[in-house]
Amino acid sequence: MNVQAVADLSPDERAALFDRDAGVADARDTAREIIERVRTEGDAALRELAEEFDDVSVGNVEITDETERAVERLDDDLLAHIERAAANIREFHEAQRPESWTTEFDGRELGRRYRPLDRVGAYVPGGTAAYPSSALMGVVPATVAGVDHVAVATPPAAELNDATLAAIRVAGADAVYQAGGAQAIAALAYGTETVANVQKIVGPGNRFVTAAKAEVREDCEIDFLAGPSEILVVADETADPAVVAADLIAQAEHDPNASVVAVTPDESLAADIASECDRQAPQRDRTDVIREALENDASGVFTARSMPEAVLFAGEYAAEHLSIQAENDEALLDRIEAGGSVFLGPHAPVAAGDYAAGTNHVLPTGGLAKTTGGLSVDQFLVSQTVQRLDRDALTDLSETVTTLAETEGLEAHAESVRKRFEE
Repeated sequence: MNVQAVADLSPDERAALFDRDAGVADARDTAREIIERVRTEGDAALRELAEEFDDVSVGNVEITDETERAVERLDDDLLAHIERAAANIREFHEAQRPESWTTEFDGRELGRRYRPLDRVGAYVPGGTAAYPSSALMGVVPATVAGVDHVAVATPPAAELNDATLAAIRVAGADAVYQAGGAQAIAALAYGTETVANVQKIVGPGNRFVTAAKAEVREDCEIDFLAGPSEILVVADETADPAVVAADLIAQAEHDPNASVVAVTPDESLAADIASECDRQAPQRDRTDVIREALENDASGVFTARSMPEAVLFAGEYAAEHLSIQAENDEALLDRIEAGGSVFLGPHAPVAAGDYAAGTNHVLPTGGLAKTTGGLSVDQFLVSQTVQRLDRDALTDLSETVTTLAETEGLEAHAESVRKRFEE
């Protein structure tokens, strides 16, 4: 990897770093066509598209019973680790659950109530690949929120991955369907003969999944449009360059389009991080993917003239994963405005949050962390405000209400107050 100074970045180089997108635009037309096929043809389209894109003949679209059998087949040790990760994720998300409340304000009883959504769909990437962590991250928060029916769609395969299926079961999903890509999103959003439509769809996927989520969101709520994985490490002279490089490489192995960045005011450390990336990358199984990610325009090791400049850079970047490996990590975090999930100190690798620390790994990318948080219990709840006023409270407010209503030309609003005081 090359080392470059933040101050020397050209406008085009800054755009590559800060204007990251999920490649959704190029996939929208294809996603739209697939969605229309599923809406028109239902299960038949799901089976045809499985043949076309996954080279799999799908019999039963619903495979809920397979998850129970997968639990029975899975290695006991692996199952124990899945269950431990699920317990940690559940414990963290239970701490997020808000309580309904009411408070008295001089005769005005005001409050807020929460209720869960009825039906939610979680997309779990997979097929032959194993992504049990994505199953846990999508399903567990929904069950903690109290969602009545949680459905999962996961890509079909000649032999579905038992680890993913078992994790879906452990997480508590109510229904599981073998459907992948844009067609899975369409089935969850609009329903088929087998798939019941849902109110909200969550979970990561490739650009066709993301494009489909963009297409259906006027009819079905989504979490957010997520792109390739990202990490930004803010480091000072106390950081271990081998550890920083390992963290960059861990995210790079996700996708050739992953964005992996480190920024530091220490020029010597920057050079060592770059050298460590070059040294470690050939030792990993997915070397080719890692190399592409390390060399793409949205990745790099950067030197700042000062830690405040590094902090400004990190805030503008708004990474999905923000790692702070510096002596005063808490103080630096207080000054960085955006980061989807934050990892403090040398013993908090992103991998811990990806799998078992308890936090959620479904996170905003492409700078969305400036305005959007990661997947949480909140996203499966609907809030309602509630008010009850006694006569004295309404009397006290009546002149304010009627005056404002008439100022806005809404005379009937004002009259609705006055009616309550007629003899």
